[in-house]
Amino acid sequence: MPLSMVKEGEPNVIRKVGGKEETKKFLENLGFVTGGTVTVVSSIGGNMIVNVKDSRVAIGRDMANKIMV
Repeated sequence: MPLSMVKEGEPNVIRKVGGKEETKKFLENLGFVTGGTVTVVSSIGGNMIVNVKDSRVAIGRDMANKIMV
């Protein structure tokens, strides 16, 4: 399921990062790599704050939909 549907506070393993090649590269540079762990900290109005690789990253719902867990 996409990251945008995950409950807050639950650690999830990233199964796949989708989208165009430049989108994949952008997300990988932020730490969203297959096999990595991601936890949703908060979700407000479609924007999400997530913990990935010991850092907090803010992403929009469109980007979160490209990350499958």
